[in-house]
Amino acid sequence: MRLVWLCADDYGISAGVSLAIRDLVVRGRLNATSVLVLAAACHRSEARALDALNSTAPRVAIGLHVALTAPFRPLSRDFRALADGAFMPLGATLRHAFLHRFDASSLVAELEAQLNKFCELFGRAPDYIDGHHHVHLLPQVRDAVLAVTKQRAPNAWIRQCGRGAPLIKKVADYKGFFLDLLSRDFARRARAAGLPTNPAFAGTYEFNDDADFAALFPRFLDRLPQGSVVMCHPGFVDAELQRLDPLTTLREREYAFLAGERFPGVLAAHGVGLLPVT
Repeated sequence: MRLVWLCADDYGISAGVSLAIRDLVVRGRLNATSVLVLAAACHRSEARALDALNSTAPRVAIGLHVALTAPFRPLSRDFRALADGAFMPLGATLRHAFLHRFDASSLVAELEAQLNKFCELFGRAPDYIDGHHHVHLLPQVRDAVLAVTKQRAPNAWIRQCGRGAPLIKKVADYKGFFLDLLSRDFARRARAAGLPTNPAFAGTYEFNDDADFAALFPRFLDRLPQGSVVMCHPGFVDAELQRLDPLTTLREREYAFLAGERFPGVLAAHGVGLLPVT
């Protein structure tokens, strides 16, 4: 039995997403979730509701979902890469990072502010750190993430997003291929800093309207090593989610599969279980 992290991203982006994630944790279908502290719906009551699930026994690892893309706004005062007061869209953020146009000190200040917000909400440092749109892997951003984690949350692990699959499979999944390339250097830098990472990652797919998550999910588990992360985005669609994110109805499709009767059998058929939370 290979034990993995099944991690729901975007806790706190809306009440509907948060409710769906908590429901799956209670059902024993998730063992990790990443919190988007910049979202307006990520307030203290949502944090308490999630944290309460660990009150009698640990059931879910809770991580910080670092955000640096629109439509979210920075918490720090002097962050410079903005568009109308919000972070730049993803494409502009990618260009900014690869051209090394970020101000290093303002990146560190923003990451510290998001980590401080997490600590205010949960009264402790996160169990792990990852990134919305995987921004934590980008040039410049990765250095700030590793430095802030090392100093402020040294016991946290950091999500790398390399699958370790054969090259032909990586090329067939261009998202996975791109993340794998970014993750190679990221994982090397994390090891040099003495920060642990997951050995492998899965869960990328094209967010098209006709995507069949139930059919895709078994492929994520194929030859995945112990301790890996499988990313997912379950949720219930509400007005706040529709305002903030284009990924809507697919979240309900993911929730339906993860909450349904087929899911445990798929895990068992692939010899996979969920890591116990400590």
